Amino acid sequence: MADSAVNRKRSGTDDVVSGNDPKKKNMLREVDPAAALALTRHEFGEHGGVNMSIEASATFTVMEPETLHRMFAGELGPDRDFFIYSRHFNPTVLNLGRQMAALEGTEAAYCTASGMSAISSVLLQLCGAGGHVVASTTLYGGTHALLSHFLPRTCNITTTFVDIADLETVESAIVEGKTKVLYFESVANPSLEVANIPELSRVGHAKGVTVVVDNTFAPMVISPARLGADVVLHSISKFISGGADIIAGAVCGPASLVNSMMDLHQGALMLLGPTMNAKVAFELSERIPHLGLRMKEHCHRALVFATRLKKLGFKVIYPGLEDHPQHELLKSIANKEYGYGGLLCIDMETVERANLLMNHLQNYAQFGFMAVSLGYYETLMSCSGSSTSSELSEEEQKLAGISPGLIRMSIGYIGTLEQKWSQMEKALARFHEKA
Repeated sequence: MADSAVNRKRSGTDDVVSGNDPKKKNMLREVDPAAALALTRHEFGEHGGVNMSIEASATFTVMEPETLHRMFAGELGPDRDFFIYSRHFNPTVLNLGRQMAALEGTEAAYCTASGMSAISSVLLQLCGAGGHVVASTTLYGGTHALLSHFLPRTCNITTTFVDIADLETVESAIVEGKTKVLYFESVANPSLEVANIPELSRVGHAKGVTVVVDNTFAPMVISPARLGADVVLHSISKFISGGADIIAGAVCGPASLVNSMMDLHQGALMLLGPTMNAKVAFELSERIPHLGLRMKEHCHRALVFATRLKKLGFKVIYPGLEDHPQHELLKSIANKEYGYGGLLCIDMETVERANLLMNHLQNYAQFGFMAVSLGYYETLMSCSGSSTSSELSEEEQKLAGISPGLIRMSIGYIGTLEQKWSQMEKALARFHEKA
């Protein structure tokens, strides 16, 4: 009976949830992310279509009644194409997870309904009540609020915020036996500080903590797991989606962690249920293959604009500029040929000057849009201190290096580069007239 149940499903031994193929795991860690994506299993449609079919079912049937018991007992699972319920695993969402694992060079990945759900689920799974986190002072505002306010109130999980560029301070903040997670962003939001992932991973592992890195700002550009990080998180809504039309997240890490998060009794993802819709997963799986091409253009234009703006006398923050404090660090850890990131910042010093410039860029020159988020084909810009970092107090913003007039720009790739630069120049000319 057992053999017949298995044989009714095709083998899927290369599913990332199995984590049983060390040869494949090592290969994905070592190759370029675009090459790793090309090596992932291609799912065909039910009738031979070149694109996979969407498995929109919430629940799944079996051929023999004993199979259900075996699935709930953990004997049969998605690694052998047995599915129970889409809050647990769904074939279409699992396929996207394979792509994300290949992208980041991890054993496994699970895709969620938002980036924040990925972050919160990982922290809850790794810490537990009374746990302790050491985190960077410069984080996305939502993450900072989660660590500063929500988790202490609801779970007694506390956080010590540190300057991650100071390795001694990081090491001192870790309390052996209590600290569970060292958390930071590969490229900080919005200061664009670049984390020394290899050294931070060394410090964290020496103290026995799990190193968790949010890589939302730098997909393709940086591969944290290949540099020593244990877990890589994404807001897929940004560069990976590229369309500003989907909210999604991902947890990339060891198969043991992903499977523990999907445990029927103790799994944060399973029990909290931030489930990705299969139709969303299909949409995203069709966009990931050209992520590398998009990132190269985002990064190329960001470097050109940052260089030209600096020559005009603006205070520009961009890791691709030689005067950026972590320029050499990024060169040493980045994947080759993808550039230095698709975001730049212009420090206008005051919110009034920042708002004036953004107003001219959008409403006079049509250079881009005043909007939060990033990774869109149009340029998106916002004054971070009064928008995506507004959860931080004035003092916390100072510690994070966020000035009141800091404009964060996610550089798009629509139109030609020179066409967009001429629009920028038009807005700058109007700004100088009005300022």
